[in-house]
Amino acid sequence: MSSFATDVAIDLGTANTCVFARGRGIVVNEPSIVAFNTAKGEVEAVGQEAYEMLGRTPPNIKAVRPMKDGVIADFEAAEQMLAHFIRKAYGRRPMIRPRLLIGVPPEITPVERRAVKDSGFRAKASEVHLVDEPMAAAIGAGLPISDPAGNMIVDIGGGTTDIAVISMAGTVYGRSLRVAGDAMTDAIVNYLKKSCNLLIGERTAEQIKWELGSASPLDEKLKMEVKGRHVSQGVPRTVMICDEQIREALAEPLRQITQAVLDALERIPPELCADIYDRGMVLTGGGAMLRNLDRRLGQETGLPVLVAENPLTSVVVGAGMILQDIALLKKVAWA
Repeated sequence: MSSFATDVAIDLGTANTCVFARGRGIVVNEPSIVAFNTAKGEVEAVGQEAYEMLGRTPPNIKAVRPMKDGVIADFEAAEQMLAHFIRKAYGRRPMIRPRLLIGVPPEITPVERRAVKDSGFRAKASEVHLVDEPMAAAIGAGLPISDPAGNMIVDIGGGTTDIAVISMAGTVYGRSLRVAGDAMTDAIVNYLKKSCNLLIGERTAEQIKWELGSASPLDEKLKMEVKGRHVSQGVPRTVMICDEQIREALAEPLRQITQAVLDALERIPPELCADIYDRGMVLTGGGAMLRNLDRRLGQETGLPVLVAENPLTSVVVGAGMILQDIALLKKVAWA
């Protein structure tokens, strides 16, 4: 490979997309949403601007998420989104054909990998490389991935929870669980519908998750007023909810994530398991910011659990670091 001056690393997330440009750091961090004008057959908005439209658009404006469960679900929207974010990363400079490094879940199929690569090429990239998101997250979180010892990373994103054990710059164990932040949001929507007869939108559920959500009991009780629509009467309604109710709503997705971590510990070689019991595991991704999740996983596994310093950007920062190290890129990127 020659000059890396135009290289871009992308964390193409189900909920958010982050873009890292060589020499400038993170230049884009916006929701993974595209709003189409179906009447005109063109893109109306991308990213944060499209997110603001969620649940508030006229019939001819359709806001879509190109990513589902960590992989591309809408190819046209994904290409439009990638091209938009790459243009945004380069500002007013003439459009160049950058090399792309894109983070993907470790268990996606060869067909899904090809789809991600094709989208990158159609977004005018000169080269497209893929890297497992947990590997990039581990590098971004500062784990010594090249050591001959086990490093465990749990990356809880929007569509997937990626669990990996890494040793000597290779993935010894990798699993993608399609239960993560979006599943938690959906669980809150369904819980309020059943228990409070209240219909709420995705944005409101996200707000509730961050203001009240927790994985184990809090030291101080939290409450919040929520506005929505009555299920049967169809009129606006306001209810008061507390953190205990939201903990109940999140019980099933949290149980599945915890079980997946326990399964990983059962399946790795004993020597690496001993390393992990000494070193613990590191949590990254937006889901890692859920209150007391580290405490709960620590109680369930008996391991020390640390939350990365910047969990939301660990993947894209790690991918950016890979771009700057050709030898590491050759080791960890998919051909």
